[in-house]
Amino acid sequence: MRYLHTMIRVKDLDASLKFYCDLLGLKEAHRMENEKGRFTLVFLAAPDDLELARKNQAPLVELTYNWDPEDYQGGRNFGHLAYRVDDIYTTCQRLMDGGVTINRPPRDGHMAFVRSPDGISIELLQEGGPKAAAEPWASMPNTGSW
Repeated sequence: MRYLHTMIRVKDLDASLKFYCDLLGLKEAHRMENEKGRFTLVFLAAPDDLELARKNQAPLVELTYNWDPEDYQGGRNFGHLAYRVDDIYTTCQRLMDGGVTINRPPRDGHMAFVRSPDGISIELLQEGGPKAAAEPWASMPNTGSW
């Protein structure tokens, strides 16, 4: 398992970039604009991690800017922790066997979400390409929020 990033939702991307980059000193590793989903993702790294982060070899802070205004209540501006795992199905089964609810099952063989006992959302991503769809995951519905 490898730690990937922490996601934070931001209301004002320019103000957030000024804080995280200009003042705190993080550097932009890469960004993604998604017109269909109406959001921008900006991935930031500590200066000493920048080159490794551009090769997906260092942890990042993901700033998520949703183009449509939203008021984030109850800590919803903190999004999730993300980890890349060797086998998403084995990892989810181990969690489920331990009593953890799989909030967003890995139907696509690539991504799942669970919550910690304190309600922190954890994203699990399959190492390499997606695995082939498999049951019970392929037909398992979402449970709760993630």
